[in-house]
Amino acid sequence: MLEPEPSGAVAPCCPPLTERPFTAEEAETAARMFKALGAPVRLRLFSAVASHEGGEACVCDISDVGVSQPTVSHHLKKLKDAGLLTSERRGTWVYYRVEPSVLAAMGTLLTIAPAAA
Repeated sequence: MLEPEPSGAVAPCCPPLTERPFTAEEAETAARMFKALGAPVRLRLFSAVASHEGGEACVCDISDVGVSQPTVSHHLKKLKDAGLLTSERRGTWVYYRVEPSVLAAMGTLLTIAPAAA
C-alpha cells in the first residue's frame, strides 16, 4: 500500500525500480499494488475512475464493466485495500477517487532513476 504522509499526500512506496534493489517490505508493498491492478476488471475500474472528469466517479457511472454489481464492489474494495482508491459515501451513492499523489507515486516507481553524476 502507498503510505500516507502527515500532510495527507501519499508518499511513494518504493524507489524507482532502476535505483536500487527493493527491500523485502518495499517488494511486498509494490506487489500488493500490482496484484490489485493485475485483474482486467480492476484495471478497467481504476482507469475509469482516474480518467473520469474531475478525477472522481460515482459507482453508478463506472459499473458497466461486464460483471455483476457485487463483483464490481468486490473489485473496488480490492483497489481500496491496495491504497489505489479512496471513497466517500454521498447519500445512496459511493464516489471513488484516485488521488493525484497515488498516480505520482506509481509513476515514480516505474521511472528510470537518473544516472549518478
